[in-house]
Amino acid sequence: MTDNAPAWDRYAATYQREIGPPTDVARYGPDIPSEAELRLLGELKGRRVLDLGCGGGQAAISFTRQGAITTGVDLSAEQLAYARRLAETEDVKVEFRQGDLADLAFLRNDSVDLVFSAGAFDFIEDLGRTFRQIHRVLKVGAPLVFSVNHPATLLFDTDGDEPLAARRSYFDRSPLTRVRAGVELIQYPHTFGDLYMGLARSSYRVEQVVEPEPVHAGPRSPAWRDAFRTVPSTLIIKARKEGN
Repeated sequence: MTDNAPAWDRYAATYQREIGPPTDVARYGPDIPSEAELRLLGELKGRRVLDLGCGGGQAAISFTRQGAITTGVDLSAEQLAYARRLAETEDVKVEFRQGDLADLAFLRNDSVDLVFSAGAFDFIEDLGRTFRQIHRVLKVGAPLVFSVNHPATLLFDTDGDEPLAARRSYFDRSPLTRVRAGVELIQYPHTFGDLYMGLARSSYRVEQVVEPEPVHAGPRSPAWRDAFRTVPSTLIIKARKEGN
């Protein structure tokens, strides 16, 4: 398993400058509807929320503003430094912790009301381990809501100018190297079946699967590719913890 932390440390400043979202509401990815439209998380006031792969802390800040008790976890020290500065600037108290997203030993069993993650699971090779750790800390019946790059998108070279054509097997699970601002990030492809069965084996019930169309108005982010008009960029899954 490749440690992406050093790469994210180098990429953090560029990412936050070019793509970092605002703090008004949680985003599942660029150029798609936000939580304001999708409404997957429910009431947050008084709930304990865990944001895994919190990055610059924007979603965590939005949760706290809605009355949640929020903890953000990320493997990148630079991302977390940005998150702490942002929370201080916005006068919001969020607990931020650096570490592996599957290392949740600081949390008691059955103590979390919601786990949220936007885009971070793309960089985890062993998602089963992560799902099991999340299951341990979630209360029975509580949701895990996460987004990943849509598996179909990974079939295509969306960065190129050539006509859209499949250039990779859907079943190829070998790591992908993504170069962003000169920084190499290692991404681990997971099929929809991998995600679904990983959740089922870890005792979750999948409740919703969302493949959002791109927003139709407003400026596009630097992550936008014209291919996303044809192929979904993001997959969102909402699952609930079943018994221990």
